[in-house]
Amino acid sequence: MKEPLELFIPGRVCLFGEHSDWAGEYRRQNADIEKGHTILTGTNQGIFARVKKHMDALVIRSTMPDGRIFGPHTIPMDLSALIEEAENGGFFSYAAGVAYQILTHYHVRGLEIDNYATNLPIKKGLSSSAAICVLVARAFNKLFDLKMTVRGEMEVAYQGEIRTPSRCGRMDQGCAFGSRPVLITYDRELLNIRELRVKKDIHFVIVDLKGEKDTMEILRSLNRCYPYAETDVEKGVQHYLGPVNKEINMNAIEALSDGDGERLGGLMTKAQRLFDKYMIPACPSQLTAPLLHRALAYPALQPYIFGGKGVGSQGDGCVQFVVKDKDSQKKVMEILEKELGCESFTLDIMAARGVRKAVIPAAGFGTRLFPATKIIKKELFPVVDENGIAKPIILAIVEEALSAGIEKVCLIVQKGDEGLFEDLFNGQLSVEHYNKLPQRFKEYHDELLEIGKRVSIITQDRQEGFGHAVWCAKDWVGDEPFFLMLGDHLYKSSESGVPCARQLMDMYEKYQTNIVAAQLTPESLISNFGTLAAAWRDKDDWILGVTEFCEKPTVDYAKNNLRVEGLPEDQYLCIFGQYILKPELFRILEDNIENNVRERGEFQLTSALETLRQADEFLAYITRGRRFDTGLPNAYLETITKFGS
Repeated sequence: MKEPLELFIPGRVCLFGEHSDWAGEYRRQNADIEKGHTILTGTNQGIFARVKKHMDALVIRSTMPDGRIFGPHTIPMDLSALIEEAENGGFFSYAAGVAYQILTHYHVRGLEIDNYATNLPIKKGLSSSAAICVLVARAFNKLFDLKMTVRGEMEVAYQGEIRTPSRCGRMDQGCAFGSRPVLITYDRELLNIRELRVKKDIHFVIVDLKGEKDTMEILRSLNRCYPYAETDVEKGVQHYLGPVNKEINMNAIEALSDGDGERLGGLMTKAQRLFDKYMIPACPSQLTAPLLHRALAYPALQPYIFGGKGVGSQGDGCVQFVVKDKDSQKKVMEILEKELGCESFTLDIMAARGVRKAVIPAAGFGTRLFPATKIIKKELFPVVDENGIAKPIILAIVEEALSAGIEKVCLIVQKGDEGLFEDLFNGQLSVEHYNKLPQRFKEYHDELLEIGKRVSIITQDRQEGFGHAVWCAKDWVGDEPFFLMLGDHLYKSSESGVPCARQLMDMYEKYQTNIVAAQLTPESLISNFGTLAAAWRDKDDWILGVTEFCEKPTVDYAKNNLRVEGLPEDQYLCIFGQYILKPELFRILEDNIENNVRERGEFQLTSALETLRQADEFLAYITRGRRFDTGLPNAYLETITKFGS
């Protein structure tokens, strides 16, 4: 891991369900209480930090939004020193509490954190303290490769914060999920987290009301209504945080999924109206909130908003508006500043980014298929598909990519081989030869020319490894996620009929992060493949969080480091040959190339994936299908006998 590591942790906005996180924990005493439900998302603003290892201390320096600097402050990496700092409740108590949790469970040294910039409002219900806790948890996780999932970072951050005098709810550390909206369900101490997809962009304005509120008084008053409600006020609080809140959250999920800002804003207005009805009587001194309600009802804002509600614990801290579009966002911010004297900032929940481009390296020498590769490129070897059509391997791979919804395909080929691939995808037969074709092949010839319009060809001037070949597509891909497929692997889906590439695309659209297709592989074969260790994340989706990539491991190494819970002892997860990757991979590959970081004389992809995994989330999907490796003689023989059957 290159140091210092840059990290950004956003704040979080609770769109719906404030207070239901701690209310759901009371189910331990009263099972009749409804589970808590919150929908939250990361803000565009947050804390920026550079982190690196330290020999024996936690050293932290923080810069506030107004430019004030606290620290650097040094705390020995000693359990007693860390817990003392945390319990004292000072400025650095949150960082100390998380470091205490980390040191309790892991063998780590120290950490140096330079929080060099913060543009997240402090003490306004946007979980600035939780963001610091997640920052510390993530810094330890990435720098010491603790293999925690995002959910694990969230839990460590929460456990660290409650070591301080803070009385945060369990939703606050949801900022660990970044800009992705999530639904969190709270049942006693148990959490269930569901990431939500948004079809259309939805725009918000978050407003600092410049008021005051006593969050501790709000929490004390509302907690008096639990675990058993006796008075009408107490029953009202439990009714709002229970069935009313559940219904609003379920409707909000549908509105978010459809990208329906108007409906979402209407639900916020409804939620605020019912909050006022049931919750204000429990703490009128704080929840009457005149500044909040003035802003929500301000006439000049109404033409530009769909609705709005309070933020966090409510009160006169912050308010959020769903606005009609980006122009309305600007207008609302101008009105708030000029007429109400409020500072505001934007929040945008963006539609899930699709994957449009696929990269297929096809520049290998094919030494294992010599001497046939002296005459023909291995990617042009023929196979017969299920329709009885003989086609080059590379064409079958391109067709799978296009069938999955990919719009454009880039082939990476050796210098001098461009003509071969151009002729395959763009070369037209002479009229004489075309007329000799059966009708179905005439149609396929025309279809092939249409495919060729979507295929680009880039040369790899020198063959310096798989990682180098992928890097050659850097400018063609640009700053967007891309599909990577091997040029000598074919795939056949299981009985579901969904192409393997489409399966992976579906998983990316749901989880929106780096993801690799994996396949169960017997122990005897793992020395031929990249292999990974992982922890289950969603067994229904066959999704795991990758904790290590290893290129062609030995059996002994795999037994000690790459076992996956729940798999048979002689089965491992090997890379299937399909990936969807964020463009950050290119920066890692470029850094390796500039610094001549080679393995076995070449620039490898697997080590770059491991670096990307350490810096970002990386998932694995167990594909329902079969891989055909055409790069070995016996494997190719099996392919031509079984691929089309």
